[in-house]
Amino acid sequence: MQKNEGTVDRIIRAIIALALISAGYFYLTGVLAIIAFVVGAIMFVTVLTGYCALYQLLGISTIKKGK
Repeated sequence: MQKNEGTVDRIIRAIIALALISAGYFYLTGVLAIIAFVVGAIMFVTVLTGYCALYQLLGISTIKKGK
């Protein structure tokens, strides 16, 4: 499993993940809360690992290549 998320991508994902988890826990109810919490949790795991399976499938990498 090779990292395919750059630093900026991971920071943006972390912010969105925390917002989704917070919204799911504090503001939303029912199925919408569960969906927000699960999507936020998955995004947070990708932030911690630096690997996104969807990026792998699409051949995307946001890591800057060195010279």
